[in-house]
Amino acid sequence: MNSLNIKKNDQVIVLSGKERGKKGKVLRTIPDKSRVIIEGVNLVTRHRKPRKQGDAGGLIQQEAAINACKVMRICPKCSQPTRTGYQILANGSKTRICKKCGETI
Repeated sequence: MNSLNIKKNDQVIVLSGKERGKKGKVLRTIPDKSRVIIEGVNLVTRHRKPRKQGDAGGLIQQEAAINACKVMRICPKCSQPTRTGYQILANGSKTRICKKCGETI
């Protein structure tokens, strides 16, 4: 199992590909495949069939997964893309820190 430095609800920016430069919130992570789903990024069209009486069918836009190595976390303190570091506190718990400004994330 791969571990990701990106977690659900993190703000990220896309570094490469056709969606480069777009920012969004991580909706879901898929650590086994090293992929993430980001709100409003990599939209694909799905043909949905109505399942119950009264359901709407048709073409639906939804987010598809992209590779986690193509995104970088945005620090909430300094508002810049940054790598994530880890720091062990005195009580033994581990926290994430910003590599640029050193603040706890």
